[in-house]
Amino acid sequence: MRILAIGAHPDDIEIACSGTLAKCVKRGDKVIVCHASSGNLGHVIIPPDELTKIRAEEARKAGAMAGIEVIWGGFDDLEIFDEREARDKMVNVIKYANPDLIITHAPDDYMPDHTTTSKLVFDAAFTATLPNYGDRSVPPAKLVPIYYMDTLAGVNFNPTEYVDITDEIDLKLEMLECHASQVVWMRDHDGIDFPDMVRTCSRYRGYQCGAQYAEGFRQCQVYLKGTTKRLLP
Repeated sequence: MRILAIGAHPDDIEIACSGTLAKCVKRGDKVIVCHASSGNLGHVIIPPDELTKIRAEEARKAGAMAGIEVIWGGFDDLEIFDEREARDKMVNVIKYANPDLIITHAPDDYMPDHTTTSKLVFDAAFTATLPNYGDRSVPPAKLVPIYYMDTLAGVNFNPTEYVDITDEIDLKLEMLECHASQVVWMRDHDGIDFPDMVRTCSRYRGYQCGAQYAEGFRQCQVYLKGTTKRLLP
């Protein structure tokens, strides 16, 4: 299968679903991760232009650890808006990936880049299937299921599906540590051990489903996006 995971910022995917994506690669899937925005506002000291380059390299290194292709969606932080130009950027991402399933943010996550990305992905996933919309030289995408990944710290998120990532938890945390511009700053200046929080949340999801570590998902339940098949690993 072809899997497309779309997060708002570099490191969102590592936090929420990188264990599952690594497991998908192991079973032979082609996995593409799109970071919708550059993450250019994610530091107090490093200026945006410099941070853009740093975070792009961090994202590339993290993806390479699991055999994942990493692409950029064309936005900067807090410049993801629900408008046609933005939707068309997301349509291009989906057509490029031609996925069999899409993973993205839950629609009620904690910050605007996350929630707007969720809405754009929902809209673009349908729009990308229309053969007469946009560039007709590019084949339309398939109409595929969407899975919402966990919110930060699991707030207000009740999974309907779980993936056992016990064998992938160490890789998941190593991928997260690649995002040093975020992890080191929070650890040294904010006193927040982000990888420890992610491990703890994965352990909590594991308790819910009888695994040592797990990631939780909720399928988007709308007409024609349901399936009788188990698509997550």
